[in-house]
Amino acid sequence: MNQMLRPGTMVSIESSSIMCEVQDIIGSGGQGEVYKIKLDGRMMALKWYFPIYIKQDPFLKKRLKQAIDKGAPDNRFLWPLDLASLQGTPTFGYIMPLRDQRYHSIIDLMRRRVTPSFRALATAGYQLSDSFFQLHAKGLCYRDISFGNVFFDPENGHVQICDNDNVDINNSKDEGGILGTPRFMAPEVVRDEAAPSRDTDLFSLSVLLFYMLMIHHPLEGAQESAIHAFDPPAMRKLYGTNPIFIYDPHNESNRPVPGEHDNAIAFWKVYPSFLRNRFTSAFTNGIRDPANGRVLETFWRQDMVKLRDSIIYCGSCTRQNFYDDHALRQHGNQPCNCWRCGAQLQMPPRIRISRPGNVEPLTVMLNHDSVLYPHHVDSTQTWNFSQPIAKMSQHPTNPGLWGLTNQSGQSWTLTTADGKTQAVLPGKSAQLAQNIRINFGTLEGQVRM
Repeated sequence: MNQMLRPGTMVSIESSSIMCEVQDIIGSGGQGEVYKIKLDGRMMALKWYFPIYIKQDPFLKKRLKQAIDKGAPDNRFLWPLDLASLQGTPTFGYIMPLRDQRYHSIIDLMRRRVTPSFRALATAGYQLSDSFFQLHAKGLCYRDISFGNVFFDPENGHVQICDNDNVDINNSKDEGGILGTPRFMAPEVVRDEAAPSRDTDLFSLSVLLFYMLMIHHPLEGAQESAIHAFDPPAMRKLYGTNPIFIYDPHNESNRPVPGEHDNAIAFWKVYPSFLRNRFTSAFTNGIRDPANGRVLETFWRQDMVKLRDSIIYCGSCTRQNFYDDHALRQHGNQPCNCWRCGAQLQMPPRIRISRPGNVEPLTVMLNHDSVLYPHHVDSTQTWNFSQPIAKMSQHPTNPGLWGLTNQSGQSWTLTTADGKTQAVLPGKSAQLAQNIRINFGTLEGQVRM
């Protein structure tokens, strides 16, 4: 690799003129190279641009300064912190936090180099949706949501987002910035009818989430299979002028082809109805009506949290499956079979927590490792994972009995099926039984066994 900067090179930080030392090169891309650097004894990352790219993108430095001034939307973004320069050269770069090595690219997921659990994938989906919600709330758009810009910890689903130098003011008219990555760009961008914006970000986010969960692209079915030369005109048709969702309920012409698109065929059946319906909306209404039909980040956040709460375990092979109340009703309230081994699933206890107004109740499956958080039991909390308020626990002398342990700072009130009440103090457990009700303070849940 022909490095622009050699180890030991000293570059200057613009705001303070402090010098930092280049250590090793981390990687290279179309815009420049990324290096590990030492700044005041701390290890950071430095992105250094190719001179030719700076000429191609005249508003690059302006975007970077905007990003630095606005600050990171949240700590998941490896955000530009300051500009960097080297005396005697016309090029420049910026410093940012160094990515933790525990985080893998989505490409590693697609190539099955990592195999995260469904819980980790749902967590990653939530964190991505939440991060882009925070970015859009600042009046910004990302422009290039794709595989290469997202990293996640396969153990827990926590994410980090890089390449934030493409971020710009929403609906900015500045020219020269990146339009996106093929396969992720919204159809109107592919057709040269629109520039990147929050609306096109929403489409790209939906594609990324579909890729992560289905290990497949939402528009690649029979149409893609019939292409003999995957050239720009073919890609323009597939992703721009005639985009058809592979599971469009009103158009079966682009269904996945067995033997070629087996991931899509297999995983589509695994996920619950509410998630399939959301993806269907994203790639039907979201294609026909970009201004009004795109799925907002808040709905993705809601669905990813619900997906986490829907997990159940197969008693035979221990694989994670999903509770699907729609499918349960279709099968006469008989549990479906495990997607992995085919054994009939045994339903764990579950708690249905009522919500004020016309908001749909929350249903949380109470597995051995289930945890309740503030947003489960307090309608004023929005997806707050900061501190568990309850967890499942076994009876100390009778492992067959399970309870919900109060980890909050206030007492709960438990009401049995025959109307008797008792307090569940912090640190104590509510033994689970059919139709008991637990009042958590502001909301109440009913247990089904």
